[in-house]
Amino acid sequence: MNKIILILAALLVILIVKPTSAQTNLNQPVPIDKEVRTGVLENGITYYIRHNEEPKERASFYIFQNVGALLEEDNQNGLAHFLEHMAFNGTKNFEGKGILNTLEKHGVAFGRNINAYTSFNETVYNLSDVPTTIDGLVDTCLLILHDWTDFLLLTDEEIDSERGVITEEWRTRRNSSFRLRDQFFPVLFKGSKWAVRDVIGDTTVIKYHKPETLKKFYHDWYRTDLQGIAIVGDLDIDQVEAKIKEIFSDVEPIENPKKRPEFEIPEHEETYFVLATDKEATQSSINVYIFDKNKDGEEKTLADHREDYISSLFNTMISNRISELLQKGTPPFVNGYIQRIAFVRGYDATIIGTTAKPNEEDKALEAIYIEAQKIKQHGFTSGELERAKTNLLTSIESAYKQRDKIRNDSYASNYRDHFLTKEPIASMEFEYEFTKEIIPGISVEEVSAFAKEWIDTKNRTIVITGPDNDVDHLNEAEANEIIAKVEASNIEAYVDEDASQELIEEELTGGKIISSKNLEEFDAVEWKLANGATVIFRKADYEKDNVALRSYSVGGSSLYDVEDLPSAEMLGTFINAYGVGEFNNITLDKILTGKKVDISPGLGQLTEGINGSSTPKDFETLMQLLYLHFEKPRFDEEAHNALWARYKAYVVNVEKDPAKITQDSLSNILSNYSPRNLIFNSKLIDQIDFSKIKEIYTDRIKDASDFTFIIVGNIDESTVKPMVEKYIGSLSDIDRKENWIDHPMDMPEGETLKKIEIPFTTPKTNVNIVFENDMKYKRENVLKMAVLKGILRLRYTETVREEEGGSYGVRVSGSVSQLPSPKSTLKMDFDCDPEKSEHLKSIIYREIDKIIEEGPTSVDFNKTVKNLLKDREQSKEHNSYWMNSIYNYYFYGINTASEDAFENILNDLTEKDIQKYLKSFIKGADKVDAQFVPKK
Repeated sequence: MNKIILILAALLVILIVKPTSAQTNLNQPVPIDKEVRTGVLENGITYYIRHNEEPKERASFYIFQNVGALLEEDNQNGLAHFLEHMAFNGTKNFEGKGILNTLEKHGVAFGRNINAYTSFNETVYNLSDVPTTIDGLVDTCLLILHDWTDFLLLTDEEIDSERGVITEEWRTRRNSSFRLRDQFFPVLFKGSKWAVRDVIGDTTVIKYHKPETLKKFYHDWYRTDLQGIAIVGDLDIDQVEAKIKEIFSDVEPIENPKKRPEFEIPEHEETYFVLATDKEATQSSINVYIFDKNKDGEEKTLADHREDYISSLFNTMISNRISELLQKGTPPFVNGYIQRIAFVRGYDATIIGTTAKPNEEDKALEAIYIEAQKIKQHGFTSGELERAKTNLLTSIESAYKQRDKIRNDSYASNYRDHFLTKEPIASMEFEYEFTKEIIPGISVEEVSAFAKEWIDTKNRTIVITGPDNDVDHLNEAEANEIIAKVEASNIEAYVDEDASQELIEEELTGGKIISSKNLEEFDAVEWKLANGATVIFRKADYEKDNVALRSYSVGGSSLYDVEDLPSAEMLGTFINAYGVGEFNNITLDKILTGKKVDISPGLGQLTEGINGSSTPKDFETLMQLLYLHFEKPRFDEEAHNALWARYKAYVVNVEKDPAKITQDSLSNILSNYSPRNLIFNSKLIDQIDFSKIKEIYTDRIKDASDFTFIIVGNIDESTVKPMVEKYIGSLSDIDRKENWIDHPMDMPEGETLKKIEIPFTTPKTNVNIVFENDMKYKRENVLKMAVLKGILRLRYTETVREEEGGSYGVRVSGSVSQLPSPKSTLKMDFDCDPEKSEHLKSIIYREIDKIIEEGPTSVDFNKTVKNLLKDREQSKEHNSYWMNSIYNYYFYGINTASEDAFENILNDLTEKDIQKYLKSFIKGADKVDAQFVPKK
């Protein structure tokens, strides 16, 4: 895991916990889950095996190399990542693209199921969602892991072929964030190797290193004592263990291996400072990093994990405080955060950060540092802690109830961390029981004491990043002066206001179900209420602690004029900031303490609705919030203005981002510059009107007779039915009949060629080719488009990426829409060297013409169909599958859950069908060929 990332939003990391009862010895290690079998082979390879059935009849195979970019010498800068690529370009038992060709025949797709990553300290390879019912396939995957240990071919030809791909990956990733990081890493990690490595590496080394240099890195570091494997899935543990011992027995350990160094960051008493700017940067950000050593690589005790929990509670409480600050008056910054995080291997960090409004970096830094000092001087309140503890317990309980839905890859990630840094791998049962015991014993004094220790002055670095234009950035003296002033001030303590009201005080009259019918195809029931509302309920226990709600009526933003569209477009975002009924958002969050419930109104182009979810025990709260959003919506102008000011500040420099310029330009071209095609910019923000949002919401979210409500989840009909009658039955109805209005935003007719200059800092060309055609909507066409997309991805991976080394990858997307009018769209886009764009673009057209003339190959066709069928089978074991199927049935009139609408169609398709479909689609299609090139 690459833990070096700028954290831009508060994240709650739920960690394994331990008890503090008198009987518990906190010095004992966290016990390993008995369901995982782990061991070390004679040659030194560590293995983890676990039986798991999420998803059923699937397994994931991982190999962890405790090897990353920090182990490179200067002449190897980038070769750890280069070596990762070479693992897919020929091994002892799978020459050339043998690994991909073998697995893709069974629906295991490159990029999604077959992948790898390289970080500063590790390289990890995975084969995910592999079918376990196919004879020999498990053995094949184990053999692939075996070859990844010590049997890469590393031929000169394949090495030379991959240089272009990695160079283009460098080009694609060379954005503003990357360049800013290059500027501040040398200061943030001064005196350490993190200061001089960036994983992707030096393009000179990538293009011109001698194969022997790569092979030396491979020989030195890809070795058994630094390798771990994990196999998790629906398989027999005993059989897999026996096969591991057999298959990996010929992997020889290296004699006299080089010592694998651990990398330290020199401590410092003085505060470091760095200002990093870039022409494409969109925001001014200030981050104060304070790092300290952790126990990575040591066995973790229950006491260590107790501190992890304190860290989580700290993050939750300060996130809530800052959230309150952002909803009042005029917020002092666009965003703010104070977090305790796992920083890099061996180190944790406290980050005090903020995204500033333009030319207000001083105000932003002072405001966020006041919040930090408020904690350091006064700590937290007992009310804050109790709410955080209650919510944490609720989350753990929900995770425990849904432990059978922990995916294979999640377990494998845990085993990776155990192998690399000795993070605990306790069972969910252990975690749940210890949570109930440990959390009540954590005191507010203890959390406050830790907070005081974490917000320190030692090992502190101030990092300011922002646009390289006329923005007034803080300098070192100014930043240090602000911090010193705040630290010397007597900050007023945070005042916690309690909230314990009931959501609904009055008695609701409710409304009876007047008719009911079974929907056998969905194992569901449809109810009609007296107020005209339609409710469909299906019990589904795939997710044990989840109930989902989806509601809609037709109309949407299509009913409004162009001048009202900005308010309609942003309605959902702003409504969610207002609260509901008598409660502003701050009070509402406190009232909902301990409840796992979420609800959100929204307005689409053709529909409006309210969607949400809850646990079964919180279902009534979900229904209460639904009722309030209909009958007692809240319109909070103070909260509106606070959010509006943050958006206004945010968009100022975003509009100058070349990536956004490209995206917006293409969006305008594809809509033929329709005034209804909204671009997110300052003009749109200026047009958002509080009174207009109120008017639109009040008009759209009303009239139960016009709404359909779908409820899917692990809850009994006997519980749902009275709740539906009480809350949905109490909604007002006016018996309104309406429909959406079609406002065509078609592509320009015929062929449109564009070449637009963009001020890219790193020279590149962004190529976009889009076809659109009015075609009759049929399920067959939906699936033919899905197959076509998969085939084209394979073709462009083989040609543009591998044969030409011309791009890191060609993105292929496509859609077949039924409403507001039948339309099919196919899009290909990629980044590349400007000098190669015309040639590579010709390959895009060539592969389409080849399929039209000859049809797809049976290999590409079968790979794609297998993958679609595999994904379909996995999706059925989730509540969301049935929610979407019921929605499609009621809104579109199509039962997408039926085998006749999916499996039977796919199984009957042939290569000839795809050939005919593509020929019919391309014939008469409108086309946009747009290139965004570097500004001269």
